[in-house]
Amino acid sequence: MLAEFFSFLIEQRAEILQQTYEHLWITTIALVVATVIGITIGILLTRYETAAQPMLGFVNIIQTIPSIALLGFMLPFFGIGVLPAIIALFLYALLPIVRNTYTGIQGVDGTIKEAALGMGMTDGQILRMVELPLAAPIIFAGVRTAMVINIGVATLCALIAAGGLGEFIFRGIAVNNTYMILAGAIPASLLAIVLDTLLSLIQRYIQKLLKPLAVGFAILCLVLIGQVVWSEASESTSSLVAGFNSEFMERADGYPGLQEKYGFSIEAREMEIGLMYEALHQKKVDVISGFSTDGRIAAYNLRVLEDDLGYFPPYYAAPLIRQETIARFPELEPLFQQLSGKIDETAMTQMNLEVDQNKRSPREAATNFLNSLGFTTVAKKEGKPDLIIGSKAFTENFVLAELFTLLIEGQTNLTVELKQGFGGTKLLMDAIINDYVDIYPEYTGTVLLVLLKPSSEAIDSLSQNKDWVYNYVQNQVQQQYGLIWMPPLGFNNTTALMMRELQAKKLKIESISDLKEHLYNDR
Repeated sequence: MLAEFFSFLIEQRAEILQQTYEHLWITTIALVVATVIGITIGILLTRYETAAQPMLGFVNIIQTIPSIALLGFMLPFFGIGVLPAIIALFLYALLPIVRNTYTGIQGVDGTIKEAALGMGMTDGQILRMVELPLAAPIIFAGVRTAMVINIGVATLCALIAAGGLGEFIFRGIAVNNTYMILAGAIPASLLAIVLDTLLSLIQRYIQKLLKPLAVGFAILCLVLIGQVVWSEASESTSSLVAGFNSEFMERADGYPGLQEKYGFSIEAREMEIGLMYEALHQKKVDVISGFSTDGRIAAYNLRVLEDDLGYFPPYYAAPLIRQETIARFPELEPLFQQLSGKIDETAMTQMNLEVDQNKRSPREAATNFLNSLGFTTVAKKEGKPDLIIGSKAFTENFVLAELFTLLIEGQTNLTVELKQGFGGTKLLMDAIINDYVDIYPEYTGTVLLVLLKPSSEAIDSLSQNKDWVYNYVQNQVQQQYGLIWMPPLGFNNTTALMMRELQAKKLKIESISDLKEHLYNDR
């Protein structure tokens, strides 16, 4: 296993080095900006005591905001990529630097300051020649703390297409590839250890090194400014940029196979699945990999590109249940048969729209739909859960998991525990196979290509016939994994490439082949 991991590292060394550089770059820029502004704020707070507590309280509050929430909040204002990542890291680095600067200067012995004042020093001279040198070790400790925090938080910046070692981590989580997770996590940890060790050596002699450090810091600021200007000037000239989630970048039915089938490539930026639509809507990317039943297609006026070569197989949704669960609770099978064929593409799209656009909860959308079919959604009893329902981390799966829960608790005497938001298909499949989850909503095409992985000949013969795909998947998962497919719910949520309608119309792109032709001509 260790040999295989080292082999993987060697194969991926170029990308690991590139991601490490990106990680270090955004972390360093954010830290430099935070150091300049944080020390300035800390100094001002020592001169204006009434503002100290409110300001320290404010930076404390910033520190408590979940990283992914802050990144998502900034997307409409700053878009995707490096800029919002640097802003987020800057905000997280402020607290230790501001607090340590304020505490360090306040902790300087008052008699020393009085002696300096008695010698005729001005306030500015006392600050430069007495307070800052004596407080330097404490201030530098704050910078060290901020650096370690930023290296950890920077892994999340991969979710908004900022690059860095988080790309490997999230891809690995999505496809349950331990080597890939470690290829991102180990360099990030080593980066934090090495830099912290280096800064600790500098801190030991900080008072002697103040002047050369100040000069070096000024040079570093100039270099980073030049780097930012250069990167902006050398921004990709490609006419179209894609936004894909980590799972699509690695999955068998994702970008690698799409490239092979259609024979094209596009500049792709990795981002969190929930941010792709917003990034497309905000014109930060031009193409995304989405889902055909997503409510934001109509809300954002998007065009679904025709899969004219038939790359994506049918993705008919159905409850996937452990065989042991059916044996324990036989009432589940006839219950789910009542739901068979009841959810068409229009109904599923509307439920997704209610959640994503109209801000209803997944449970509310599912309740309204079941009530429209005449099902009771009030739980018959409460207590220890009899079974566990899981879901993936996107709107439709949240809705379906809630729908299954409401259906079971409203029509039977069983109670359900929900475990929502699994980070990748393979993780959830492993969970149900290993008895951590009893039921979850899955798609025939996903299981065909991600779990079963049949030969290319079998895929070609099956891929465009929904009944053949369902029957093949149904038989194989029962034989190999002891899982039972309930009858399909009725809708096909195929993966698709999407563009803004106005842009696609202007460029005359209706299919994936048209997209390939445009990219080829653009070169």
